Amino acid sequence: QSYWPQPAATPADESGAPSDAVDARFWEAVEREDLESLADTLAFGDDGERSSLGAVLPALASWRKQAREQSTVDGWRYRVTWTSLTEAQAPRLSGTWLLAVPESAAIDDWTLGAVRMLTERGAEVRQITPAAVESDRASLTRLVREELADAGAVSGVLSLLAFDTGTAPGTDGVGAGLVGTAALIQALGDAGVDAPLWCATRGAVAVGRTDQVESAEQALVWGLGRTAALEYPERWGGLVDLPGAPDERVLARLAGVLAGTDGEDQLAVRAAGVFARRLAHAPLAGAPAVRSWKPSGTTLVTGGTGALGAHVARWLAGNGAEHLVLTSRRGLDAPGAAELRDELTGLGAEVTIAACDVADRKAVETLLAAIPADRPLTAVMHAAGVLDDGVLDALTPERFATVLGPKADAARHLDELTRDLDLSAFVLFSGIAGTLGDAGQGNYAAANAYLDALAERRRAAGLPATSVAWGRWGETGLAADGAIGERLDRGGVPAMAPHAAITALQRALDHADTVVAVADIQWDRFAYGYTAVRPSPLIGELPEVKQLRETGGPAGEPGTASDGSPADALRDRLAGISRAEQSLVVLEVVRTNAAAALGHPSTDEVGAGRAFKELGFDSLIALELRNRLTAATGQKLPATLVFDYPTPAALAEFLCGRIVGDGGTAAAPGIAELDALESALSVLDPGSEARDDIAARLRDLAAKWAEPRTADAEAADGDGGTVTEKLQEATPDEVFAFIDKELGI
Repeated sequence: QSYWPQPAATPADESGAPSDAVDARFWEAVEREDLESLADTLAFGDDGERSSLGAVLPALASWRKQAREQSTVDGWRYRVTWTSLTEAQAPRLSGTWLLAVPESAAIDDWTLGAVRMLTERGAEVRQITPAAVESDRASLTRLVREELADAGAVSGVLSLLAFDTGTAPGTDGVGAGLVGTAALIQALGDAGVDAPLWCATRGAVAVGRTDQVESAEQALVWGLGRTAALEYPERWGGLVDLPGAPDERVLARLAGVLAGTDGEDQLAVRAAGVFARRLAHAPLAGAPAVRSWKPSGTTLVTGGTGALGAHVARWLAGNGAEHLVLTSRRGLDAPGAAELRDELTGLGAEVTIAACDVADRKAVETLLAAIPADRPLTAVMHAAGVLDDGVLDALTPERFATVLGPKADAARHLDELTRDLDLSAFVLFSGIAGTLGDAGQGNYAAANAYLDALAERRRAAGLPATSVAWGRWGETGLAADGAIGERLDRGGVPAMAPHAAITALQRALDHADTVVAVADIQWDRFAYGYTAVRPSPLIGELPEVKQLRETGGPAGEPGTASDGSPADALRDRLAGISRAEQSLVVLEVVRTNAAAALGHPSTDEVGAGRAFKELGFDSLIALELRNRLTAATGQKLPATLVFDYPTPAALAEFLCGRIVGDGGTAAAPGIAELDALESALSVLDPGSEARDDIAARLRDLAAKWAEPRTADAEAADGDGGTVTEKLQEATPDEVFAFIDKELGI
């Protein structure tokens, strides 16, 4: 007998149909506002009942649609939390540790404390202290090489460069801490240092209500670091935020962090312990709103003539905004600006469209001074922003400035210039890239992390602030469509309907959220790519991710075994087959994932012998392929994979060697190309008229290979040697020329 509790049976109505089916029919009729169907479902017979139902049906349908939308939006809401970690005994460190310190912090208590802590725990400390003019990539590479020239194996790198909150010389106002940290990441790669890099900040995050963000500028490094973890997983340690001053207990905790034994890579050391960053759902679940926010007086919308800003402006006008000031660089000359003004005026709002570079503080001062006194500024919606995507290795101070100016610098100007005003809302349009990181968006992630930190700092000071880290908006926005949109679709970040996103914004204001992420994330797809190259404790406690971990792998990914990972499935396929067959299997894995990274529906365009560059690969797509192949093979692979092995055939041969255990030794010249030929022939239509001709030519070629070479034949060839020997020595181009000649294909 079984005594386990059993789920209750679904109750049925008198007709025997389950009640949930009856409910579904009822609500479908309501949403369609189908009076006849609804009346039949409710068995309303007389005209009076039907008339009464018809009177309430529009309101009922509206309520139903609103409830469904709010439920959807609730599922998009996330927040960052911090969990206390169990402290272990202070570990020993070994090998050489490189300490990077800005000149401005050369005698800082944390610098002196870090040197002492590392030394006392067994490390040999080597230190570089670049001056402000030495924070560029080339100078840091030189300093690293010189300092480590006679050092032993490097076990780790600790950077305090983020402590420098000044402006980097020779840049358009970009923070020295951010520029220096980015240059250090690049320089370590240039110098061949593969040891994990830990980037420390001081007061960049708040782990609880009694903790405060002291330096939003240092939060820039947190956004950058989350991206570095995805681009350089093999040489990234993590981010660690430190308290104002070190003591022995705090230094011991830092040592535990640097040991990196638990896989945590986003941490904060405090007097109360060590805290790890986590992402959690943040549903409102019917919680009562603290207010019902509506615009009054003048509302400023930066980026207001852009597609996303226009949605915000329409919502404000529809909610009774008296005066809207919409800014863009081109003002009324921006595409669609005049039409938008007329549309908003028709909704009852007075509209001013101003040309203003919000990255310019003086321009913002002039803009604010022009707001009429009888309609004072009461709300700010900062939606301005631009993208300049590129892998971290290609980022320069100029590319940071391009993105930080209209996003982070503008937010700082608005914060400083409105602090004395009686604002009811100060809304910052951040992005999920700042929350999670995103390969190829190191500068954009940094800017968004700054916005989130600024909101926390304002709220702690008693000022209004709401930063919404948006996912992808549909129809509009920086990532609505095109290559970025396609990449996000593949990665499990579908577009949100703009109307639903606006609902999420209204609810964030009504509930006085300080920082909230709003994104539609399909975790079964997103977690696969996000954790392909590096585990992520940040998302590990989300129920969806836990379920994926328990079921052995993400749903819907090709090649996933029912009881294991894609890598396990691949190893099972390779077991017990010949080396040539293994190469073909791995080649198809490469081609399939390359096609997916390119957004192709099939592998038809991904020829085994075609160069990745010819196929359209850039640095971002190369990173995506690296991540996909890491998950598919279980191998740790470098970001330069497609540049080191420039064709699918060459890459497959390397991977096959790694997987089956010969270390990736390259096959004899020509073998990979012949594998590619076999792969190409395998997809021919069995009924093709050319199939018999190709088969005959292949038999002729095989027969020629098997023939012993006579002295006369060798002399005719000029330098002797069998066909096989010559093929072994041939270049790939010569092999293909031989195949062309012998097969005519």
